[in-house]
This record gives sequence, C-alpha cells and structure tokens, in this order.
Amino acid sequence: MAVKIRLKRMGKIRAPYYRVVVMDGRKKRDGRAIEEIGKYHPTEEPSLIDIDSERAQYWLSVGAQPTEQVAALLKVTGDWQKFKGLPGAEGTLRVKGVSAEDAAEARAAAVKAAEDEAEKRKAKASEAAAAATEEKAPADAPAEEPADETNAG
Repeated sequence: MAVKIRLKRMGKIRAPYYRVVVMDGRKKRDGRAIEEIGKYHPTEEPSLIDIDSERAQYWLSVGAQPTEQVAALLKVTGDWQKFKGLPGAEGTLRVKGVSAEDAAEARAAAVKAAEDEAEKRKAKASEAAAAATEEKAPADAPAEEPADETNAG
C-alpha cells in the first residue's frame, strides 16, 4: 500500500482549512484517513500549523511519502529536518505574538468591562429591592373596605 501524508480539505467555500492526514495514496482527497496528525489553517495571520511531531516522525520512518504541500509544512515546523538529520530542526514556524502594549490594553478593557457589568448588576439589584419594598408597603397598611352606596340607606 502506498501511504501518503497529505492535506484533507475542510471548511467553507473561500474559507478553507486543512487536516494533515496519513492515508492510502489511492483514496480520494477527502476520503477516510488512516490517522490525522495535524491541522493547517492558511487564512489566519500567521498561518496556523499544528502537526504532532512524534506521529509525523513515525510515519516518515515507516515509509509514508509527504506531498509537496505537506513537505513544505514539515520543513516549516522542523520535522523534515529532524527526520533527515539536517541542521535547522527548530524550523521557521512563526507564532502569533502579542506585544506588551496590546496585552496591557486588553487587560484594561477587560477590567473596565467587568466594572461596568458590576455597576449594572448593582443598579438592577437596587431597583429590584426598591420595587419589593413598594409592594410590601401597601400590603402592611390596613385595607379599607369601599363604602357600598347601594346599602347605605
């Protein structure tokens, strides 16, 4: 059996994402896979490449052939260099980075949103308490019976 490591397309039209799968080379592109070893989202910035290195090394060692696209992904993650024993096994994978300023702004926005939410809850609670006291007050007062004018005679 000719085992290949290739991409299985998923997602909507013009919004693709892929799974890196191990499958028989004679199967359809999106057919049943032997094993899923990773995922690839090319539309994100930077692209998400998440490959299980241990499983990729295993399948390469038993003779699975990667397609050109998967070979390029393996080079980016460093798995191909590790398999071939080449230098640069750390790969060139870029990770989504968050600068310190962006992180501080996000924290400040989260704190402000939490404070606003707490104020809204307090206001609602005080309104509910005021409504409850208003409902109790008429109930405590003695109720007067309306004068029946038809029997007043």
